[in-house]
Amino acid sequence: MDSRKLIYSTAVLVLLYGTAFADTGDRVEERLDNRGDRIEDRLDKKGDRIDQRLDKKGDRIDARLDRKSDRAAAAGRDGLSKRLDRKGDRIDGKLDRKGDRVDRKLDRKGDRVDRRLDHRGNLADRRIDRRQNRRGGQ
Repeated sequence: MDSRKLIYSTAVLVLLYGTAFADTGDRVEERLDNRGDRIEDRLDKKGDRIDQRLDKKGDRIDARLDRKSDRAAAAGRDGLSKRLDRKGDRIDGKLDRKGDRVDRKLDRKGDRVDRRLDHRGNLADRRIDRRQNRRGGQ
């Protein structure tokens, strides 16, 4: 009778332990997925802030050169006025491209971190599943 109790209690513990172990793998995978998503979101927001800052800087420079261009046009210096307009457009375009480049770089970095953490979560889940299967649980 005592050996049956021991066998039953051992079987129950293996089943409970195996199930808990599987839940642990799912929790680890989910935690790493969430962490990757948070990092990716943070980098996206950082890229957006940098892009906005560069846009504002370009707009300020363009507005200043437009004012100079208007004053030059009012003074009858049309050549200078056109040159200043083109210069403002070039600077604004350059800063837009720089902001886009920074934004893409941070997006790639966020994607890379997210993929790495997803991969780590999947590895942990598979490792825990293998351990559980070796113990005969589930």
